[in-house]
Amino acid sequence: MFRVQFKRLPGNEDVPLPARMSEWAAGFDLHAAVTEPVTLKPGERGLIPTGFAMAMPPELEAQIRPRSGLAYKHGVTCLNTPGTIDADYRGEVKVLLANLGQEPFTIARGERIAQMVFQVVPRIEIAEVGELPDTERGAGGFGHTGR
Repeated sequence: MFRVQFKRLPGNEDVPLPARMSEWAAGFDLHAAVTEPVTLKPGERGLIPTGFAMAMPPELEAQIRPRSGLAYKHGVTCLNTPGTIDADYRGEVKVLLANLGQEPFTIARGERIAQMVFQVVPRIEIAEVGELPDTERGAGGFGHTGR
């Protein structure tokens, strides 16, 4: 089990901290900490504050992902998905939302806007080599296995 610390930022005592909406949910829902409603017109994007900062162990990253209901019902999604929050970041968590829908979408204070999923990040050693080992696939790229 990993311990993640959350710090509610001043003026956001009324905004819920991230929470799972069901016992086995992978993601923690994030709430908007806007001071007044923000309307995104079709095609617009906006950086929405959440009202908290956090500290997590170096073995973790947090990924910001869209909420499926907002994406399906309104065409509202996250850009840079999944957005990565590194373990050494201590600033306010913000969500980059985009309205890909046909109608303006208004974000109210406290509204659930995205979800955050924690992932373990393996430690990687980079090794420069002169040649790579062969595989059956080789350098086959986009569409190499068919349609």
